[in-house]
Amino acid sequence: MIELTSSGIRLAEPSAAAAGPAAGAADQDLRAWLRERRAADRSVVRRIPFAELRSWSFEPGTGALRHDSGRFFSVEGLCVHEAFRPHRAWAQPIIDQPEVGILGILVKDFGGTLHCLMQAKMEPGNPGLVQLSPTVQATLSNYSRVHRGAAVPYLQYFTGPDRGRVVVDVEQPEHGAWFLGKKNRNMVVEAAGPVPEHEDFRWVRIEQLAGLLREDNAVNMDARTVLSCLPVTTSGARGDGFRAGLLRSFADRGDVHGAAGPAAWIAAIRRRRPVRPHRVPLAGLSGWYATDSEIAREDRRFFTVIAVDVQADRRETACWTQPLFATTGLGLAAFLVRRFRGVPHVLAHARAEAGIAGGVAIGPTVQCVPANHDVPPRYVDAVLGADPSAVRYCAVHSEEGGRFHRSETRYVVVEAGPEVPDEQPPDFRWVTLGELSELLLRTDYVNVQARTLIACLKLFS
Repeated sequence: MIELTSSGIRLAEPSAAAAGPAAGAADQDLRAWLRERRAADRSVVRRIPFAELRSWSFEPGTGALRHDSGRFFSVEGLCVHEAFRPHRAWAQPIIDQPEVGILGILVKDFGGTLHCLMQAKMEPGNPGLVQLSPTVQATLSNYSRVHRGAAVPYLQYFTGPDRGRVVVDVEQPEHGAWFLGKKNRNMVVEAAGPVPEHEDFRWVRIEQLAGLLREDNAVNMDARTVLSCLPVTTSGARGDGFRAGLLRSFADRGDVHGAAGPAAWIAAIRRRRPVRPHRVPLAGLSGWYATDSEIAREDRRFFTVIAVDVQADRRETACWTQPLFATTGLGLAAFLVRRFRGVPHVLAHARAEAGIAGGVAIGPTVQCVPANHDVPPRYVDAVLGADPSAVRYCAVHSEEGGRFHRSETRYVVVEAGPEVPDEQPPDFRWVTLGELSELLLRTDYVNVQARTLIACLKLFS
């Protein structure tokens, strides 16, 4: 069971009543509603040449792709050097979106059970278009109505003077490989008083969200990052099962080696191994080529920049065009897990990501698109070759559908086998989920892929 307390979300082992026939019927009803919302959506997304973009143009000289309003976002050129690797440098397009958006979930207690107000929202890059999203998912340009579209529903609960009790309000970075310094406010607000209804929104028990997180492409990235930031208190951590171990892991703020915590670890790596990004012209970007319909790497790996035309009947704006990043291949993001003193620890990786402040953040043990690498990155084989009995979680989730075109990642949690040593190189570290939860109270420490896995483990059922 999961409930809201004065200090956060209380996690406990599920009771038989919570998993009874009534809960099953409610889950089927939720899935039927989501299917109905998808069927009701008549949106059409089609690729177009750059010349057909409306209100977008390539800037003379630099070649940067910008919106005529100067708002929303732009596609720029970036060159990155890792100072600790003299020959490690690369160039790439990157999304520059300096606005801080709001990702907010409204929560409310109904009959002693925590519910979240979730939206069935269309994003042009989502596989299947419509996924479950936060109550509010909007950039500053969106909710300040630069597009002259309709107002964002329920925004007043996150920005107005009469909003309810704020449970979470923390800025978190988006994809550091594709955004330059982009952050969103991740918010959870407990509603006070009645909340008006809307056909595209539904109150969902948080246990139901846990179930949907086990399904492919049901809960979008923006919802997952907010869920990862939910503060938790634990109870009922009985027995030796994986669920009971997770409860102990969330409660454990100590370090397995008794050394300085993971924040100090990341700070030391940032000092010792600085990552230095600097802007360069998008036109003529080294290692990339441009046609009338895409900007792509010469080896066709990682991602391309494309343009789309969107006709949407259930958004604040009915039609628009925009660039999207189209990634190549199915990604893989995985935590290896091992128990120390009976408490599960995940193997965190200090990853260089040029778009995150400081250049390094905590990521999963494995984070890559395997097809992009001639030599598999460390521990890919340990994840992909794991015995099925060691896999604790596995689902495919799409990345941010407002900027990325059908970008999907397989998220996996695997209990580490004997081939994974306890002692790790300096850029890997065993940490508890409690330690990671502490870091989620700060910005720029935990990347978005790790946050998805934390959300899935936090709501594990």
